[in-house]
Amino acid sequence: MSDPAPGPEARAFVARHAALVAAASDVLAHVDGLRGRVVDLVAADRADQVRAELAQIPLERLAEVTDRNLRLGVLAEAGFTTVGHVLDARVRDLDAVPGVGPATARGVVAAARALGGLLGADKAVRLEVDAASRTADAATAELLVLLHRYRRLVPLVAPHRDDLAGYVGAAARDLPAARRAGGRLALAFATPSARRAAREALARLARWEPWLAARDLAGVVDRLARACAEPDPATHLVVGDFVARSAEYYTTLEELAPRAGQSAATYGRIAADLAERVAAHPLDVARLRVSLRGYQAFGARFALNQGRVLLGDEMGLGKTIQALAAMAHLAGQGEERFLVVCPAGVLVGWLREIGARTDLVAHRLHGPGREEAIERWLAEGGVGVTTFEGLEHVPFPAAPPAPPVAGGPAGPPPSSGLGLLVVDEAHYVKNPDAQRSQLVARWSAATLRVLLMSGTPMENHLDEFLELVRLLDARVAGLVPRHVRLVGPDAFRHTVSPVYLRRNQEDVLVELPDLVRVDHWLPPTPDGERTYRDAVVSGSLMRMRRAAYATPDPADSAKLGRLLEIVEDAAENGHRVVVFSYFRDVLDVVAAAVGRSALGEPFGPLTGDTAPDERQRLVDAFSAATPGAVLVAQVKAGGVGLNIQAASVVVLCEPQVTPTWEAQAIARVHRMGQVRTVVAHRLLGEDDVDERLVALLERKAAEFEDYVADSALADVAPDAVDVSEADLVREVVAFEQARLGYGPVWAGLADEGLLREPDGGAQAAR
Repeated sequence: MSDPAPGPEARAFVARHAALVAAASDVLAHVDGLRGRVVDLVAADRADQVRAELAQIPLERLAEVTDRNLRLGVLAEAGFTTVGHVLDARVRDLDAVPGVGPATARGVVAAARALGGLLGADKAVRLEVDAASRTADAATAELLVLLHRYRRLVPLVAPHRDDLAGYVGAAARDLPAARRAGGRLALAFATPSARRAAREALARLARWEPWLAARDLAGVVDRLARACAEPDPATHLVVGDFVARSAEYYTTLEELAPRAGQSAATYGRIAADLAERVAAHPLDVARLRVSLRGYQAFGARFALNQGRVLLGDEMGLGKTIQALAAMAHLAGQGEERFLVVCPAGVLVGWLREIGARTDLVAHRLHGPGREEAIERWLAEGGVGVTTFEGLEHVPFPAAPPAPPVAGGPAGPPPSSGLGLLVVDEAHYVKNPDAQRSQLVARWSAATLRVLLMSGTPMENHLDEFLELVRLLDARVAGLVPRHVRLVGPDAFRHTVSPVYLRRNQEDVLVELPDLVRVDHWLPPTPDGERTYRDAVVSGSLMRMRRAAYATPDPADSAKLGRLLEIVEDAAENGHRVVVFSYFRDVLDVVAAAVGRSALGEPFGPLTGDTAPDERQRLVDAFSAATPGAVLVAQVKAGGVGLNIQAASVVVLCEPQVTPTWEAQAIARVHRMGQVRTVVAHRLLGEDDVDERLVALLERKAAEFEDYVADSALADVAPDAVDVSEADLVREVVAFEQARLGYGPVWAGLADEGLLREPDGGAQAAR
């Protein structure tokens, strides 16, 4: 367009630009103001935490953070007994204490502030709400409302931020000079240089017109301004949204106000030079529909930078989204096909996550329609998802040329044609002699980038972990010392760090609510005692473990009676309950008892035979049910691959023979996205096999703790944790038969000193 003529035309033209600049500036300032207010609230919360902590630290501890010889004893005698006391004091207040001079006063205050700064940099903010009443204290409510508004507006503003900022910055510089062109008289009396500056500024504004029209920037600003002006929902609605999407709120909070000390936990304590290289690796998240936590972005970068890795993050940290982030990045770089291999029980979950979290196309290469889905995947690309059993039906795609990847194995170029092979619950392929392990190994050998994922990469023996490492890089597996206990955990971590990354919940999920474990030791009922003795005589460990549930009447079953009490209490307090057992018949008894009691609506049982689609529908229905609902599930089936944060009460009907099974089951509930305190109840029988079983496992766990003080090896110390089934049968059954006076083994056990209670005292013969 031609430049507007000086006078009214120029005046209207400049006014229109001035209004657009002001409106666009207000939009940007509104969003930036939200960020600033969140940072201020977080800083205030951290300051409160620091003051509370410093109020508990004795004043003499300040000597540890300064080289100066401060007269702390004199100040303590004057009533300044904690670091908090001197932090709140003025220098002149301390200087007024006899024996304390200005230098000491200033030094003490400086040391207290330095200690407070060290503590405050790493304080985490926990958004604590009452999930049942949808209420929160005033500060938390304000922070949640700000985060809700920020999360609503940023997706609207972000696509236009660069355009808005560029236009506002340039136009704002030209508006003062251009305004002179709005008045002919003023322009006539201006200096030549001022007239020239006004005309040039007006011309530059005019050159924005085609650009503004092409982007409809005026319309965009109008829509954004109306979005900013929308009132926030009522607080209880925001709290409810937080309860449903707490992980997303915490991701936003971490983005706006990160903790200074997150790096060590985020990096999984791998070597500093490797961590720096990984952190510097680019990560294209354009094809993701979800924001990443800092540690999740690092996990995706680790997979991309190293090429062939085992991601061993503790259950509940979002290994799936890290895998999807790596796929999304590779898709942005031109890779077309990806393959996920997983247990049947989590297949539906993968398909849902791919569709909800990325714009990649998911193909179900399992069950009815498998052949057609494989053809579409091969022709169109996307993410194929299949099971360990279904992998044999998936053909290799044509192989594109691929660049070398750091950490990848040497040898002939891969031929699978995959951008990334993901193996979920990779401990399923720990046995190299199993057919599915061999099939995965063939795909791994033919694929450039491989991501194995397992929260429990070891359950019994060191060789199981090494088999997973060997799938990735045989050279690294060969470097692992044979006698790990002799060389220590540091040498172990250093050796496997090129392929292994693990982070723990307590390190990176600071917002995770408490987990309360409650063991209920219950004396048997008369009927229960008789049933248990019969099981002991039979010599069947499995009968002994579930004898307490042989009767469907809670009056005759101590465990069933206590379980119903727990369900009743949960219903009264608005909680949902997940009940785990190893035994299907126990689950049937529990579901029937809950149904008869009318205390809560029973769902399940969820077992290993439950089809993947039905498994997810069952969890969805349970999650949508009214509080008091009860989901019953086998510990191995329900403890893998499901997210059940709708529950906050867990009941384990009996102790498990493998501690990782209990940990996995509880982690289905106590995981990212949970906002309620989780209570895990374990029902245990007094003076029966449960005591022996718990004692054995605790003894082995104690050995494990003696060796592994660093949680980075929590899943890597083999036989220190788990007891084989054969060992349990021999030791526990023999003990119980001897204790109750059945069978010929009693005398031999007593003579060998094996007949002992868990506390070490000898059990009298009967």
